[in-house]
Amino acid sequence: MVALVFLIDAIIEQLSLVFTSLIIDICIAFPLAILSVFYKRFSYLVLTITNMAQAIPSFALVAIIVPLAGIGFLPGIVAIVLGSILPIIKNMYIGLTKTNPALIDSGRGMGLTDLQLVRYIRLPLAYPAIFAGLKFSAIIANGIAVLTAIIGSGGLGRIIFEGLASFNVNKTLSGAIPAILIALSLDLIFSIAEKKLKSKSVY
Repeated sequence: MVALVFLIDAIIEQLSLVFTSLIIDICIAFPLAILSVFYKRFSYLVLTITNMAQAIPSFALVAIIVPLAGIGFLPGIVAIVLGSILPIIKNMYIGLTKTNPALIDSGRGMGLTDLQLVRYIRLPLAYPAIFAGLKFSAIIANGIAVLTAIIGSGGLGRIIFEGLASFNVNKTLSGAIPAILIALSLDLIFSIAEKKLKSKSVY
């Protein structure tokens, strides 16, 4: 079995990998999605590039990062961001562009600018779609975070791989079970938030 202190440290590292990556995902995805709403060619470019990144197998993505960024926590973050950003961009873009045209026309009739339309009309109605994207990205990020342990990022993957290397089932499960519980917790938290936002949204 794994010492409790060591396991807690690994869980904290795992959560740090996931949530740091999610924050970076949001910071990158938000401006890209906003610009994509106004510039169709830009949206095509953004979605094409992110789809290509998403198509790369997670294990291969982690391996590619090593010669580009080295090993450690930060390269692990880079791999997770590249592998998990697509659902946020795509859902945010879809949520912002699927706003009822009548609401957009009403906003323009009130004198709102394009950015004000995004802030006061498009964005509030896009929250459910955005949270759905965040949920999928968080789950993907958790999975890739396990893999990034092979490049020295830490987290629960380190325990899992050490257990597999030594054929220690108990050690493997000590890392795998918390990783699964984190994924289920993320799914539950974002699902509840998504449902609450849907119940408050008017389409």
